[in-house]
Amino acid sequence: MTALALPFAELTPHRVLDLLDLVGLQGDGRLLQLNSYENRVFLVWLEDGSSVVAKFYRPGRWSDAQILEEHAFARELAAAEVPVVAPLSLAAAADGVDLLGDDRTLAVTAGERFAVSPNRPGRPIELEDPQALRWIGRFIARIHQVGARGRFAHRRRLDIDTLGRQAFDRLVAGDVLSPAESGPWQSAARSALALVAERYAELPDAAWLRVHGDCHPGNLLWTDAGPHFVDLDDCGTGLAVQDLWMLLPGDAGGADRAAEHLLEGYEEIRNFDRRELRLVEPLRTLRMIYHSAWIAERWQDPAFPAAFPWYGAAAYWSQQTTQLREQCERMAPLE
Repeated sequence: MTALALPFAELTPHRVLDLLDLVGLQGDGRLLQLNSYENRVFLVWLEDGSSVVAKFYRPGRWSDAQILEEHAFARELAAAEVPVVAPLSLAAAADGVDLLGDDRTLAVTAGERFAVSPNRPGRPIELEDPQALRWIGRFIARIHQVGARGRFAHRRRLDIDTLGRQAFDRLVAGDVLSPAESGPWQSAARSALALVAERYAELPDAAWLRVHGDCHPGNLLWTDAGPHFVDLDDCGTGLAVQDLWMLLPGDAGGADRAAEHLLEGYEEIRNFDRRELRLVEPLRTLRMIYHSAWIAERWQDPAFPAAFPWYGAAAYWSQQTTQLREQCERMAPLE
């Protein structure tokens, strides 16, 4: 499977500070690399005593137009007083750096594309707390209120093709499946994708809108003022349930209770088509397939073999096959 070799190999701490200096942000020499597999993200302290977060985009993943739509959506949300961390407008750039977008939020050099946002720290959310879940539900509903006002022209559609079929095809074509497990995994994945398609076909009139796209607990931080999102890197066109299902526990009873608390808050702000709850398990299935393809495509990045040392072994694919078969049972229509 093709991938860019050694992405970010030239992005040393000195290089990060030099690039920020070129867009008018003078660091005081301190920086901390934050957790991010997809991009490279740094907390940087500035000479004026403030701190910012610099996000360097993975080469080849998004086009400039897609990144600028992410930025515009974040700034639209912030203008509507929805608590997201939006990128800053950057100062005039020195030679060798171009600033793109009406708001000058994307800096581009010969080797890097990056954005800078304010540092908004917080603590992990308590998903066992019904009050917190209702608050998060209201928060997501406010995002969707804004998301429904416009359309993406360049961001991807978060559907069975993008998250499932294309990921399946890339895995098969990339020859990353272990020989003994390739047949069983492909059979289980095809059966699972067929059931996902059936579940989506039951909702032909569902409303698609601009959504966060990757609303898992790691992208939510909590402060005394409530929750805020720190990353819209995967925003796209999806269904409302796309931003809810990853906040639900895996067991059916716990998921039902958590969904009720989330929707109690959500529906204070915006109507929710409860038929979309039928897509929770299909979306979980798509994420399993997509995640396997995602790791394979990033394998030349040294961070990935270190983080996923078990990936690609026969035991890994055997486990994935078992889990996909279990998902088929969960998605099967009721008799």
